[in-house]
Amino acid sequence: MDKIIEILSSLKTGVDFETAENIVTNKILDSIDIASLITALEDEFDIEISMEYMDNKNFDSAQAIWEMVQELQEA
Repeated sequence: MDKIIEILSSLKTGVDFETAENIVTNKILDSIDIASLITALEDEFDIEISMEYMDNKNFDSAQAIWEMVQELQEA
């Protein structure tokens, strides 16, 4: 989870990603940020985020991202 917070913080400064929710829905992260996030997550956690996971609910908070990463690592 700490690594996810670190990645998010590198994309957008000044946001408390530990508590922030609706970060995609409220446009805290834009499409370029999300593309960078996906690449960073895939590289860091050795996963592949397929189209079926490209849903705002999977990216709307650090916790949601962490749950998605864990699910993909178990697959």
